Amino acid sequence: QEQLVETGGGSVQAGGSLTLSCTASRSVFDVAAMGWYRQIPGSQRDMVAAITSGGRINYADSVKGRFTISRNDAKNSVDLQMNSLEPEDTAVYYCNAILETATHRTLSYWGQGTQVTVSS
Repeated sequence: QEQLVETGGGSVQAGGSLTLSCTASRSVFDVAAMGWYRQIPGSQRDMVAAITSGGRINYADSVKGRFTISRNDAKNSVDLQMNSLEPEDTAVYYCNAILETATHRTLSYWGQGTQVTVSS
C-alpha cells in the first residue's frame, strides 16, 4: 500500500504564503498523475491543482495565478506553492496520486491531509 507523506500547512494571515509538499515512492512518482485537493467540513473534496507525469498542469479557477504546482524529481515530491492566500483557502489539503497499472487497473492513493488556515 502506497503511503503519501505530506508536509507543510499551518496557519497564516491573509496575503501570506505556504508551501505543501507530498512525497511518494519512486515507483509511484514516476508514473502517477499527482495533485492536491482540499475539503472543508460538510463539502466534497475538490481538486486544487494537478500535474501529470509528463508535466501537464491543471488548476482550479479559484487558485489560478496564486498557486503553483511542481514536481521535484530528485525528491519524488510534488510541491504546491500557495501565495496571496485568502480566508476562503482554509481547508484540509490532501495529496493524491493516481496511476494505471500494466493490467489497466486504476490505483488512487491519498495522503493523510494537512490543515491550512488563513485568517483575515
